[in-house]
Amino acid sequence: MTTTTTTTSLLPFQPDAMTPAQRAAVSYLARYTGHTHTLYAYQLRRWFGWCETNDLDPLVGIERAHIELYIRHLGESGLMASSVSTSMHAIRGFFRFAHIDGLTVSDPAVYARLPKVHRDESRTQGLDRLELIRFLQVAPTISVHHGALAYLLGINALRASEAAAVRIEDYAETLRGHRVLRLVGKGNKPATMPLTVPVLRVLEACRGERTEGPLVLRPMTGKAIDRRDAYRMVARIAKTAGIPRHISPHSLRHAAITNALDAGVPLRDAQILARHADPRTTEHYDRARGNLDRHGVHFLTAYVAGV
Repeated sequence: MTTTTTTTSLLPFQPDAMTPAQRAAVSYLARYTGHTHTLYAYQLRRWFGWCETNDLDPLVGIERAHIELYIRHLGESGLMASSVSTSMHAIRGFFRFAHIDGLTVSDPAVYARLPKVHRDESRTQGLDRLELIRFLQVAPTISVHHGALAYLLGINALRASEAAAVRIEDYAETLRGHRVLRLVGKGNKPATMPLTVPVLRVLEACRGERTEGPLVLRPMTGKAIDRRDAYRMVARIAKTAGIPRHISPHSLRHAAITNALDAGVPLRDAQILARHADPRTTEHYDRARGNLDRHGVHFLTAYVAGV
């Protein structure tokens, strides 16, 4: 086996001063930005660290057996099967593009066996219809900012980072009779969502007299919220609403999707609401881009009428 040095360092792109593994890692990570870049960099550092511990070069000389042993190591470290599969996303991409770029003669990860993940139902603790109604009723009583966040997560199914990034200018437009919210979602994919009257009402209350800038602010400081603030605000709303379990922003997104399906929204429109590329991802939430007239938020708003 080949001993490597400084294998856990992912450096700026300086080919002459880098090992093949470092060059492959930096080239691969250059494809990504934001949270995806951060996650994949962490996953590669973990792989590099394991290789260093086992006296392996992270790229040169790696065989499928090494990948299989690393997958077993992840499982034995206590990760669930789904987390092991997620932790392998960057590793598999790293070897795939190293092979494409001619840094390796083959891809040792392509046939590595990942643990079977049962996706019949989601493990996320969402909210049922009555809990969602209660959550949406309580949120505005804490502050207009809590109210706006709750509706963006629980009706429009935004992710925490997406809700935190909403600006007042983002929902100023009317399109084909619908007031719409424009955002850039996961993977830098642009999206346009209609805003129903109850949602628009709480957003306008949050906006107040402001005409631009971040929509949801920290009530105490007036500064824009971030993902961590969104988690804290959701936890406070859940506690005030008397929901006796941990609720996160993703729980609200989960609740929006599952309650939309329960309300009779076709799978295809629920997929549009969730902005999932694959309908199987929407089905994973256990329970149907362009047509704003039959967007899932209309069905869901009617379903929780009275909030």
